[in-house]
Amino acid sequence: MENISDQLIDELIRLSFAEDIGEGDYTTLSTIPEPAQGKMQLIIKDDGILAGVGMAGRIFHAFDPGLKITVFIPDGARVKYGDIAFTVEGKVRSLLQTERLALNVMQRMSGIATTTRRYADKLEGTKTRVLDTRKTTPGMRILEKEAVRIGGGTNHRIGLFDMILLKDNHIDFAGGIEEAIVRTKQYLFTQGKTLPIEIEVRNFEELNQVLETGGVDRIMLDNFSVENTRKAVDMVAGRYELESSGGITYDTIRDYAEAGVDYVSVGALTHSVGSLDMSLKSVAPQKKN
Repeated sequence: MENISDQLIDELIRLSFAEDIGEGDYTTLSTIPEPAQGKMQLIIKDDGILAGVGMAGRIFHAFDPGLKITVFIPDGARVKYGDIAFTVEGKVRSLLQTERLALNVMQRMSGIATTTRRYADKLEGTKTRVLDTRKTTPGMRILEKEAVRIGGGTNHRIGLFDMILLKDNHIDFAGGIEEAIVRTKQYLFTQGKTLPIEIEVRNFEELNQVLETGGVDRIMLDNFSVENTRKAVDMVAGRYELESSGGITYDTIRDYAEAGVDYVSVGALTHSVGSLDMSLKSVAPQKKN
């Protein structure tokens, strides 16, 4: 049975083709004979980290299982201007109708992987890992989180179903930190579920309440300064994982890592990243002597 990620990716591909092609790509249908065969190559036009090669293969094969992709550069590799990542060959009609979707996905994923690698490299030599968030493009979360992983980052929860994250609104509506934690533990017990529990704290008073209540796996320090983060690390003394979150930038992430937290979450990995430039171009057939 397919897992939820495969199901979501298949549905994304289906909806993307429906959006782009609709009832027919009349430009291609009117200019290209049905049996025509051809080849295209993916040309890199910017320096960065390549991501989405595997996804491009799924896109091509979902549309036309007869398309053949030959990969020269795998996901996760550093690429530079002029590199050829892969070729894909088969029916020209199929190549032209899959070109834009494959490019859109790869450019987006490669941009995220490239940005993530910059942040991950900034943490080299520390124990801290950079996390993504749920600040993703609707419908593309699975792909964007995969791009983070390819770039050297760590995925936070995929959605609302695979982790408990008690944020400020949950805590306020529940009536406080102790109430939120107790209700969560009771719910998981009665439902027979085992999920990690993370809770957000906004100040030292809330942090002390969590330490007194217990029953969590990770504490998120929301908008703590670097100095206060060091104090929080000392207070927790290794009893729980610690995550820093809120307004952390490329310039400040190393400071938070050196304060001693286990994770730093950065929404900018996915919500405001630029795409990596690349193009799919036809390969002229070799002339026979």
